[in-house]
Amino acid sequence: MPKGPQADLAFENPPKPVSEGAGHGPHLTRWSPPDWPVEADWAPEIEHFLASSTGRQLGAFIKQRLAAGAVIYPPQPFRTLELTPLAAVEVVILGQDPYHGPGQAQGLAFSVPDGVKPPPSLRNIFKELARDPRVHPEVHPGGSLERWASQGVLLLNTSLTVEEGQAASHARQGWETLTDQLISAVSAKREPVVFMLWGAHAQGKRALIQPRHLVLTANHPSPLSALRPPQPFIGCGHFSAANDFLQDRGRRTVRW
Repeated sequence: MPKGPQADLAFENPPKPVSEGAGHGPHLTRWSPPDWPVEADWAPEIEHFLASSTGRQLGAFIKQRLAAGAVIYPPQPFRTLELTPLAAVEVVILGQDPYHGPGQAQGLAFSVPDGVKPPPSLRNIFKELARDPRVHPEVHPGGSLERWASQGVLLLNTSLTVEEGQAASHARQGWETLTDQLISAVSAKREPVVFMLWGAHAQGKRALIQPRHLVLTANHPSPLSALRPPQPFIGCGHFSAANDFLQDRGRRTVRW
């Protein structure tokens, strides 16, 4: 049985061969960050990263993979930074990298476009929402979490691109330098926010978070770990705990 951060991904989407002529769905066609909209208050972080040697190396890597014929998701790697301004962040949910199946990744951690079958981790997230007696989630038939993003929930993967059928294929290529900077930028906010760290990989970012924030930890919601000790995801109560924290500070709660 897998252990450590990679175990978080083990049963999310098993690697599959990419067939010739297969429908890949929307995917990245070129390395062109200026074409990926972000809210203005994220722009300095993005610009600083892209100008750095790590940012340039990441760009060269993705260009090389595209030239080699790799199918890379999502088509808009900065989508979460377009939907959720830094100033509006109330909750951060950290994922590892985008879904790697055709049509799944949309640039928001754990989210898939409406009309796409929710992957196992997302189904367990919805199961936990339904289980929590103090949460009354809005009825929504699809798997898109854009409605959360519009309420200040930053759905951030630590790696922002992935190749079809290959989980974690763009890990340790430079994205983590940027996303660590983004986590630190949220942590620097004066108003306390909620960080939901699910699984070993997300919990490895805890050192970036200042003590005034609420940090909620649990196992990853994948079927491998959602019900396992020491901190089962199912039963964690994170969604109601986040709203309690916000409400106690006179802030708007999230309509999950």
